[in-house]
Amino acid sequence: MQHARRYFCTFLAGLAFSGTLGAAHAADTPQVSLKTNMGEIVLELYPEKAPKSVANFLQYVKNGHYQGTIFHRVIEDFMIQGGGFDRNLQQKPAGAPIENEAKNGLKNVTYSIAMARTGAPHSATAQFFINTNNNRPLDYPSQDGWGYAVFGKVIKGTEIVDKIKAVPVSDQGMHQNVPTKPVIIESAVRIK
Repeated sequence: MQHARRYFCTFLAGLAFSGTLGAAHAADTPQVSLKTNMGEIVLELYPEKAPKSVANFLQYVKNGHYQGTIFHRVIEDFMIQGGGFDRNLQQKPAGAPIENEAKNGLKNVTYSIAMARTGAPHSATAQFFINTNNNRPLDYPSQDGWGYAVFGKVIKGTEIVDKIKAVPVSDQGMHQNVPTKPVIIESAVRIK
């Protein structure tokens, strides 16, 4: 009986220790606050799984690139895309494209954030999207052998994402699914 009790206590101590490690690991992940004119969205980023995507995103945050950009493409049961255009649909200059990290095991599930790109696999620069559905067809290897690189998730403000995904949209020039009233990213700040 005493041997069983000692084993159980050791087991509990192990659980407590692993829980502490898990909490410490989570505490080390960067977080970014996106303040929009519809509310705040807080993102947790995963540099261990997507180091290039996270470093790229954080550099744009640090440079103030996202301030004043809009969610320019909103498809309710798919995703909300932003980070590239101002409220007049003028594209902001962006840096060099980064390597596609979609093969990192992270999935395009609801409230995950991924790098937006063109049809070319390694074309992501500043634009990103937040999935508003489980979008398995976007996961590696997708139809083009690459997929879309997830690098984090929304940890606060899912109700804001839900409000944004439901806004009325229309086509404006060559742009489709543009919110009729701009959804503006007023600031993007690293908070952790």
